[in-house]
Amino acid sequence: MTAAAEAPLSTERHEPVPRSRRLLPVLARLALTVASGLILFASFAPRPLWWLAPLAFTGFGLVLHGRRMWGSAGYGTVFGLAFFLPHLLWIQDFLGDDFGSAPWLGLSTVLAVYIGLACALMPFAARLPGAPVWLAMVFLLQEFARSRWPANGFPWGRVGFSQPEGAYLSLASIGGVPLVGFAVVVTGFGLAWLIMGIREHGARPGRLLVPGLAAILPVTVGLAVWPTVGTGPEAGTRTVAIVQGNAPDIGLDLLGRRDVIRANHLAESERLAERIRTGELPRPDLVVWPETATEVDGPDPALDAMVDEFGVPALIGGAYRAPDGRTENAVIAWRPGEGEGERYVKQELVPFAEYIPLRPIASWFTPFLDDTVDMRWGTEPGALDVAGTRAGPVICYEVAYDYVSREATTAGAQLLVVPTNNAWYGPGEMSYQQLAMSRVRAVEHGRAAVVAATSGVSAIVQPDGSVTQQTGLFTAGSLVADVPLRQQTTLSDRLGASTEYVLVGAALIAVVAGFVLRSRTRRASADHTR
Repeated sequence: MTAAAEAPLSTERHEPVPRSRRLLPVLARLALTVASGLILFASFAPRPLWWLAPLAFTGFGLVLHGRRMWGSAGYGTVFGLAFFLPHLLWIQDFLGDDFGSAPWLGLSTVLAVYIGLACALMPFAARLPGAPVWLAMVFLLQEFARSRWPANGFPWGRVGFSQPEGAYLSLASIGGVPLVGFAVVVTGFGLAWLIMGIREHGARPGRLLVPGLAAILPVTVGLAVWPTVGTGPEAGTRTVAIVQGNAPDIGLDLLGRRDVIRANHLAESERLAERIRTGELPRPDLVVWPETATEVDGPDPALDAMVDEFGVPALIGGAYRAPDGRTENAVIAWRPGEGEGERYVKQELVPFAEYIPLRPIASWFTPFLDDTVDMRWGTEPGALDVAGTRAGPVICYEVAYDYVSREATTAGAQLLVVPTNNAWYGPGEMSYQQLAMSRVRAVEHGRAAVVAATSGVSAIVQPDGSVTQQTGLFTAGSLVADVPLRQQTTLSDRLGASTEYVLVGAALIAVVAGFVLRSRTRRASADHTR
């Protein structure tokens, strides 16, 4: 009787799950991963959609929930590709005609792999209580790493730069770009874990408390901090004029057309001076030219005449030829009746543009490098005494690096000056992405930022990150505005890099703790089955 009853169980055949059904969940996760990466891209400038960034990490968190190491790494790499390929499309506009798609695709892939490697560590940290908090820190490990290695890193596309406005931006005054990025990611992961918690366990308060707090607290704290963000003048104001002379949109062919850029800026300076003479615009206290708008290799009667006509000092972005023959990317103080004065030299040069890392190896791939000479690196913080104030130059690419603007501020800069040459990069999103970084830096340091671009976008940025004046792309024009001078340092400046180090250290501790916990669980399970 018993044997007869059990016979069907012993002979029952389990139909294999069709391959198509096994693939459906994977395809669904891949689709959500790609969508999440594209949503993160859409949250960046020039679109004012900062609130999309946490939603991108909500979708990505749903994908990562319950995944193992290799799956997390794969989905992380796909997420990175979906974000970086459109975010860095301006590289294709810049180099595509001469070098094809390899630079754009190669850089995007390398940066995506950084995200994949960070995501590979997440299953360990996910074992700890408060998983969304630890996972957000682990995600930021890749930003820490890729901002430093190799070739001094590439900090473009950090999550914090998606927030030039909105609830999270005020947090820059406390912990800089790392804290803003952490707040965005932890909000998204908190929402994802909240959704999965309700799905798996129902509305049980004990399981929903931590992810709920992770989702709500960053926004709440950001809104609460906004009233503390200083915006008023503490050391008076200065009237600043920005000259945008424009340049032809011809990409790398501009290498042989620096004389055109110089002529355009001299011409626009003359038009600006005429508008000031007629009373159409107020007389400035300081004139700012963009990055490498001219070459400077000795006495320059044309620049002397231009500055003398304004009757006020100018900060000139120039390719400076030093007495030893080396070229520097510099901002030079030029005074009426005196001419060339002190200068700030760019500390973060653009790899493969202003210097060539691993030149012997790189030259195997293109003969273009044979005609280039490395610029000389600057070594001193930017703080120039000019027009009765202390200005902090942050040249172009440097705005992506935390330490450059921080050192300028702690050296006493009351105003940030961001000269840039974006004419190389075409009419894409690069200039707007860079302006967004300047807006975040303004709040981070409590300083107004004057962004002067050869071909746009030039702008006047207030200490709260708001833009009060702005030019268009590939147009000639000038901006004149009063800007507040501020001298108090923010908490972010006082903490310096320690905020990021704490986040990185906590992430590493979480990964190690999760690994130890997994090992103990496996040993206990093995002992139990013996």
